[in-house]
Amino acid sequence: MKFLPPIAAAVGVLLATDAAAEISYVRAGRAIDVEKGRVLTDQLIRIDEGRITSVAPYAAAPTDGEIIDWSAKTVLPGLIDMHTHLVGDIQSAGVADPLLTSAAEDVLIGAANAKKTLRAGFTTVRDVGAWRAFADVALRDAIDKNYVEGPRMAVAGGYFTIPGGGGALTGLADDMKVPADFERGVVEGPDDARAKARDFLQHDVDFLKTIATGAVLTIGTDPGMPELSEAELRAIVDEARKYGKKVTAHAHGAEGAKNAIRAGVASIEHGSILDDEALSMMKKRGVFLVADIYNGDYIDEVGTRDGWPEETLQKNRDTTETQRDVFRKAVKMGVKIAYGTDSGVYPHGDNAKQLPYMVKYGMTPIAAIRSATLSAAELLGWEKDVGSISVGRYADMIAVDGDPLTDISALTGDKVVMKGGEIVE
Repeated sequence: MKFLPPIAAAVGVLLATDAAAEISYVRAGRAIDVEKGRVLTDQLIRIDEGRITSVAPYAAAPTDGEIIDWSAKTVLPGLIDMHTHLVGDIQSAGVADPLLTSAAEDVLIGAANAKKTLRAGFTTVRDVGAWRAFADVALRDAIDKNYVEGPRMAVAGGYFTIPGGGGALTGLADDMKVPADFERGVVEGPDDARAKARDFLQHDVDFLKTIATGAVLTIGTDPGMPELSEAELRAIVDEARKYGKKVTAHAHGAEGAKNAIRAGVASIEHGSILDDEALSMMKKRGVFLVADIYNGDYIDEVGTRDGWPEETLQKNRDTTETQRDVFRKAVKMGVKIAYGTDSGVYPHGDNAKQLPYMVKYGMTPIAAIRSATLSAAELLGWEKDVGSISVGRYADMIAVDGDPLTDISALTGDKVVMKGGEIVE
C-alpha cells in the first residue's frame, strides 16, 4: 500500500468529499416525461456535476449523495420562455422612457428581472433583443459566470429594423438624437443588412432577431405592414447560417411573415394576423409560431389604467382576438409552436400565466407543457442540454403541487426550482 504525506492525504480527502458532494438525487412522486407524453411515478433522478445521469424507479435510498424529497410533488423539466426582454424596465406609457436609464442601469435592472424569471420556474429563456445593442449579451455572460442569478439565456443583441420601423424608438421630437447603440440594427438595403448581421454575429450573439412588420407597441407603425424586404431578410439569414445561427422574425401581418418564411427564418413571433397561406408555409417548412396570446389582456387593462398612447391601445384591441384565432388555427393545422410571452411588456415572473391561455385556445395540457420544454429546446437547438428530464440534460427541474395535466393552472402558482442540480433559494 502506498502511504501519502499528511498534506497530500488531506487533499485527497477533500477531493473525495467534493466528488461525493457533486452527486445528488431527486425523488419525484410524479415525473412528467415530455418526450413520451406520460407520467412516471416514484422516480429517482440521479444528478452528477449538474446533469442528469439516470432516471429510474425508486427502490432504496442511495448512500452516495443527498436526496431531495419531491415525493409529494409533480416534477417537470425547467420551463423555457422563447420571447423575453429581460434588459431594462417593463413597458410603460412614456415613449421616451428607454432613454431615461443608462446602459449600466439597464443591465442591472435586467439582473433583477432575470432573478424573478428563474424563480418563476423558467430556467432557460430566449431573449429577443434589448434597446441598447449587446446589453443582453452582458447579462447572459454575467449569469454564465455566476455573477448574478438567472436563467440560461440565448440572446439576439438587438433588432434588425428599417428606419422608423417596428424595432426603432419612435414618437420622439424630430430634433431629438437617439443614441447610436439604439440604432445599431437599423438597415437600409440587403448589403447593409448583411454587413450589420455580421457585426452582431461577431459580438457573440446566439441568434438574430428581425422586424418584418410594424409593431403594436411602436408608435407610427402598422402591425400589418411589411417592413424589411425579403431580400434584406434573406441577406440576414444567409449571413447567420455561415455562423451556424438561426434567425427569428417579429411579424404580425401575413405578407411580412411570408417574406420572412421565404427568406428562411426559424420562427415567427406574434403572428397576430396571419392568413392560411402563411400558416401552411410555416407547417411545410417547419417554421415555429411563438405567439404571446396572454399579454393582450394585460396591455388593455394596465395600458388603459396607466394612460398608454391611444394608438397602442387600439392596435392591441385590433390584434388580440385575431392573434388567438390564428393560434387556435395553427394548433389545429399542426404548426410547430414554442412558448413565448413577450415578458417585459408585462411584469417579469408572471411568465407562466400564458399556459392556461394556450389550453383555452386549443392545446392539450401536455402539448402546452411541451411547447415550453421540448419544442422550445428544439427551436433553440439546445435539445441535448435542456427541455426534458433525460440522461445527459442539465438538471433543470421544477416541482409543483397538483397535476398540471388535469389543471394547467398548477404551473402558475408556487414552485420549487432547480437549475443545474442546485435549488434556487
